[in-house]
Amino acid sequence: MYDQPRPNRAAPATTFEQVLERVRYEGAYPTRERAEAAVRTVLAALGRQLTGDERVDLAQCLPVEAALTLTAQIPDTRHLTGWGFVKDLAACTGVSPAVARWDTGAVLAVITRLAGPELLARILRRLPGGYALLFGQAELRQPEPAAA
Repeated sequence: MYDQPRPNRAAPATTFEQVLERVRYEGAYPTRERAEAAVRTVLAALGRQLTGDERVDLAQCLPVEAALTLTAQIPDTRHLTGWGFVKDLAACTGVSPAVARWDTGAVLAVITRLAGPELLARILRRLPGGYALLFGQAELRQPEPAAA
C-alpha cells in the first residue's frame, strides 16, 4: 500500500555537537560558531536540491538539528550542477566561490561518513553532475556511445 509508514530507523548515534567538531576539524575553522554557520548554510542549500526518498533517508542519518536544517527547505525547481551549487551558495552567503567550495567540502565530507556508501550512491544518482567531487568522491562518467 502507498501509505504504509517506513520502519523507524535507530536514532543517529552522532550528536550535532560531534558533527560541528568534525566539520571544524575538516574545514580547519577557528571557532565552533564558524563551523556551525558552514553546516547550516551547506545543509540548507543541499535541502533545496535534494528530493525524494534520498532526502528523507539522509535526514534520518543526521542529528535532529542538522536534519531540520536540511528538510526545512523547499526544493528548488532549478536543478543546479555541482559547480552551480557552489556558485549559488557563494551568492547567497556573500563569500567567494573558493570559500563556498571549502565550506561545502568540509560539511559534505562529514555528511558522507554519516550517510554511508549506499545512501551516498543513491544521492549522487539523484543529483545532477558535479556533486560527487563535492562529496569527496570520484566523478565517474558513463562512456558516450560511439557515433555510427
